[in-house]
Amino acid sequence: MPVFQVQLDAYHGPLDLLLYLVKKEELPIAELPLALVAQQYLDYVAVIERLDPNAVGDFLDVASLLLELKSRSVLPAAEDAASGAAPEEESIESPSDLVERLLEFKEYRDAAAQLETLRVDWSKRYTRAAGLPPREIDPAERPIEGVELWDLVSAFARVMRDRIAPVMPETIYYDDTPIHRHMLRVDAILRAAPGPVPFEDLFPAGPIHKSTLVGIFLAMLELVRYRHALTHQPERYGPITLEAGPAPLDVSLME
Repeated sequence: MPVFQVQLDAYHGPLDLLLYLVKKEELPIAELPLALVAQQYLDYVAVIERLDPNAVGDFLDVASLLLELKSRSVLPAAEDAASGAAPEEESIESPSDLVERLLEFKEYRDAAAQLETLRVDWSKRYTRAAGLPPREIDPAERPIEGVELWDLVSAFARVMRDRIAPVMPETIYYDDTPIHRHMLRVDAILRAAPGPVPFEDLFPAGPIHKSTLVGIFLAMLELVRYRHALTHQPERYGPITLEAGPAPLDVSLME
């Protein structure tokens, strides 16, 4: 039985999340709103921690920086000088430094996106030279298309808030259902539906344990990555729907 592993580097890292939040609020990067962004950032980090605790370290580093900058912005800057105390050592980073990092990241990411657009355009114009073997692309390396991953994480956070079942403190529960079982279930729903299925409807109705929710969400990411499912979001930051993709799910590989 194959092992299905989700690589969270597809989320592109903490700066990509920070840039996404700034774009979502339609704010100039140079006017980074620390209070608003810091709280939203922590909300996303809480979801990432549920998906893969090993991948959350870099996000926590940026989250702690945001909180530090936020606290410094509300504290009186001249307090030490007025009391005659020696000023503390300056922090390594300031809001302007973070903005500069974010602008540089955006520049490189936009350049990479432009190069990818050119590559796709050129691939339609020029034929491959004779004699060269066809280039195979590993579906696991292909980014999720159609909807930004952070939109999916945001939708999943809403599902977690609404569907987590109450568990008594003395009760230990863990759903160890293999991800491929969740993939089969979600794929069957999508292929039986007459049209796109709302993201929330792919989770069982009623309260569910958080480990089950995480398993279903990871299964959905795998389906989308391998194009067994397609995502749609008609409105920017609006509701997300999924439908069966062009690549059928090979059930025999999962038995």
